[in-house]
Amino acid sequence: MSQGQRIKVLCVDDHPIVREGVVSIIEGDPDLQLAAEAGTGEAAIAAFHACKPDVTVIDLRLPDRDGIDVIREIRKDFPKSRFVVLTSAEGDIDIRRALESGAQAYLVKGTVRSELRQVIKAVYSGQRYVPGNVAEKIAAHLNEPTLTAREIEVLQLVADGLRNKEVAARLSVSEETVKMHVRNLMQKLDVNDRTHAVMVAVRRGFIHP
Repeated sequence: MSQGQRIKVLCVDDHPIVREGVVSIIEGDPDLQLAAEAGTGEAAIAAFHACKPDVTVIDLRLPDRDGIDVIREIRKDFPKSRFVVLTSAEGDIDIRRALESGAQAYLVKGTVRSELRQVIKAVYSGQRYVPGNVAEKIAAHLNEPTLTAREIEVLQLVADGLRNKEVAARLSVSEETVKMHVRNLMQKLDVNDRTHAVMVAVRRGFIHP
């Protein structure tokens, strides 16, 4: 960063209080400058195109779109764009998907002010940042089998309260096929019943309530 140049930051979060907190952190640092703020995924994409920030601080849970999809869409047009995920989502799947989408840092809400400032500056300079507690969540499930797209689809419908017969009708497959998927995903998640499967899947970030 050259002398006199400030890092332009876009803040994306649908909760005004959280957004105000992040804005306060940015405005309290002489090296940082608030470029814009947004409360939805679509607003974030529009704001990014309008102000072209150096770093975007973004939540994963937005009311209209998944934050990971927003990151991917922006990076299609701006492949060198830099993102710091700041979210309450702590599941290993959420973390892996965010980093694979192009985010350079992953922080859980509750991060101290000084750490967020340091991370924004580190990401701006081209570094990646994954705190130890976040890295541990990835490592804990590193060698475990992942769910297929179809298994996740079935599990989301189960979480929505649908029975096997209803899931089968929704997906235009046989009930036996649904039962097979349920058996497989329960084995992969190392659980004994559907309720526990949903709980584990939500905690890890395979599905969202």
